[in-house]
Amino acid sequence: MPSSPQIAIIGGGAAGFFAAIQAKENHPNAEVVIFEKTTKLLSKVKVSGGGRCNVTNAETNIKKLSQAYPRGSAKLKKAFQIFSTKDTIAWFESRKVRLVKQEDNCVFPVSQDSQTIIDCFLREAKRLGIRIEMKAGIDEIIPEGDRLKLKIQQGGRVRIFDKVIVATGGSPKRSGLDWLEKLGHKIVHPVPSLFTFKIPKNPITQLMGVVVETAVTNIQGTKLKGDGPLLITHWGMSGPAILKLSAYGARLLAEKNYVCNLQVNWVGVSSYDAVYQLLTQIRQDHPQKLLANYRPYLLPERLWHHLLEKVDLPKGKKWNELGKKGMNRLINVLTNDVYEVRGQTKFKEEFVTAGGVSLDDVNFKTMESRVVPNLYFAGEVLDIDGITGGYNFQAAWTTGFIAGQLNHGPDR
Repeated sequence: MPSSPQIAIIGGGAAGFFAAIQAKENHPNAEVVIFEKTTKLLSKVKVSGGGRCNVTNAETNIKKLSQAYPRGSAKLKKAFQIFSTKDTIAWFESRKVRLVKQEDNCVFPVSQDSQTIIDCFLREAKRLGIRIEMKAGIDEIIPEGDRLKLKIQQGGRVRIFDKVIVATGGSPKRSGLDWLEKLGHKIVHPVPSLFTFKIPKNPITQLMGVVVETAVTNIQGTKLKGDGPLLITHWGMSGPAILKLSAYGARLLAEKNYVCNLQVNWVGVSSYDAVYQLLTQIRQDHPQKLLANYRPYLLPERLWHHLLEKVDLPKGKKWNELGKKGMNRLINVLTNDVYEVRGQTKFKEEFVTAGGVSLDDVNFKTMESRVVPNLYFAGEVLDIDGITGGYNFQAAWTTGFIAGQLNHGPDR
């Protein structure tokens, strides 16, 4: 690179800022410019985790960590050896951002405020002298020899750079990736990931607000599964057990037009015999108790009453009056309850997509394009997405860190 290289970062989000900071730290003589097409910086950071910002996950086992990515798992497994969750935590804490790990391994700033993370990035950018141009979307990238010409939407300006990192985030529309396809990159058609299920006109929605902590979900007729807390909403179901399932099943569900049968195991126990034994024990130990008053697995009361009604078991019935047929109906609804899904609901501000630039077109040792020299990628513009729990941000930090080295790989 020239002694004073010109480096452009396209996108003022999580991956863009992280890549820009790395680029400037690795090449202090360079001019580093972030181009952001909107009037807002780090908008997804702002709203993530309900405004608290789930910056990463505390999982340190790289094999387990990589399994949290329905798309990109194998490539990220190698990338995490370069910049891992431990490195993320150390990076923020070295910049006086204190972090805290929750019981579910999600990592948040101690302040429980995403503004803490935003302020950290803005502070670092200012300290390093990184320029930020707002309302400056890029229409086109044109290779010119070893350099790259950027056509800037506003004002019709043109600027030439030695290196360019694309960190524009996920595109909900295929057309939003046409400019990268024009350069010769293969584009994997984007579809929504991490969404909730609509279950219209079902009595279960009357239980909105009820949370079951250890549910297991799957799409009937497939091996796709999700587990964890499940939240009943006024439109259907949400929570990690649903969001995980939607991530792993993103493409299949898109093909089905979001119409499928959802199986819910409310107790998180897959063995019929184990549930049968527990219910038999309850019947023996509490024969005179009413079904309504003794809830197995500490299920929420409203849900328990709903399930009893669903299988025609009167709440006033005693446990010792529960016959073989009643026992079978009860076990079936606890472990294999079925709901008709008819649509999905996206988190508009936090949308995650499956799809983007094909990973075959990127050298993950450097994040450089295999198609266009000196062009790099970071974040969700790639065909990478993770389940809920800080994983998508970790992919942004890791790919941003590697891209920001601006290295050429031997197998570009």
